[in-house]
Amino acid sequence: MSRRTLLRPAAVAVGALALVVAIAPFLPDAGGPDAAIAPSGTASPLRTAATAGPGRVTPAMQAEIDRVVAAGTARVGARRSTAADARCATFEGQRYCLGVGWTTQTQEQVQARTAYAAQALTARRRAVETTGDLDAAAALARTARLRPAARERRERAELTTAARSVAKVWLLRHEVQGIPLPDGFAAAHPEARLSTAATNPAAASGKTAADYPRSATVLDEAQVAQQRRNYWCGPSTMQMMAWGWRERRQPQRKWARKIGTSTAGSAITDLVRVVNNNTGWDRAEHAGTFITLDIADFTFDEWYVLMMRHVTDYTAPVVLHPVLQKKYYPYLDDDASGHFQVGRGYDQNPAGEPLLGYFEPWNQQRFDPSEPYIERVQWQSAYQQYRANKAHFQHNVGV
Repeated sequence: MSRRTLLRPAAVAVGALALVVAIAPFLPDAGGPDAAIAPSGTASPLRTAATAGPGRVTPAMQAEIDRVVAAGTARVGARRSTAADARCATFEGQRYCLGVGWTTQTQEQVQARTAYAAQALTARRRAVETTGDLDAAAALARTARLRPAARERRERAELTTAARSVAKVWLLRHEVQGIPLPDGFAAAHPEARLSTAATNPAAASGKTAADYPRSATVLDEAQVAQQRRNYWCGPSTMQMMAWGWRERRQPQRKWARKIGTSTAGSAITDLVRVVNNNTGWDRAEHAGTFITLDIADFTFDEWYVLMMRHVTDYTAPVVLHPVLQKKYYPYLDDDASGHFQVGRGYDQNPAGEPLLGYFEPWNQQRFDPSEPYIERVQWQSAYQQYRANKAHFQHNVGV
């Protein structure tokens, strides 16, 4: 059995735990992912997470896509992009905002927080070390540089992908947050894989930590790498996620090209797109279509269950998107920017603080020999990781 086929529950004895428009989808590599991963053991039907692959774009969805794209076309010719470019579409009662992902916030709220984040960067007096997350100001600048045809093509591709993933969003919010599914959901979405909780009205819909083993991990600890450039946290995160699927290491420069990484960094919506197009983590027996999800309305318990769900039910990693600051991460010597990491494990740690396991691509010593070395394999406070996620102005993850 391949190492990647194993779901490795293990008690962990360790001390301490962008507004951007997505690039048009790339095709998967020739000779892409191997056969699907099969988790060891058999999960109970109630613990098998509901998920969904790509669905169809209905006429109503297409009309909504056309509306949002047309609003962007009307802005072409403006001298610079502004937060007004954070436009949102509503598909079957779920809201998707360009560059941000699925959110329960209004378009006005998303635009306001984007504008604030961009202004804060301009007004900040002290430079912050950047690790490769595309910040709000850089994202706005990138949008402004797009030619009209390229902008329309990219926005239409991002919104079409979003429309096809709405079933995944409903199922995730149903199982993690306990939100009821719409009437007729199963009939309308044959692409959805429903759990017992989703099909039996008498079953509890929202999961809790009690539904999961004490600890579990995915991915091989030997298949890790530090980012080779100070703005390559996105490519190195993608490198490790693809390495865990393909069982072969491919260079970060390849993933930088596929993501569309510039010296300003990478966008989470682009990482999610590349995960879907270049690995099998999005298959029905794993996470289904990866989505960019705003967790602003998640409690810590819901956020932690979301991590457990991915590791235990899906045997799949998570794209983490925190702000890399010393108050959240004890191994840092300096505060840094928004960042990407690979979520790959948890330990409920009944005797102490709940822990989250992840691969950390940032090693500050690589770029400044006077600074402490940072290990790739990390087990740190899950609550502090949650706070770091919420502190990012987009507060989203790739799941």
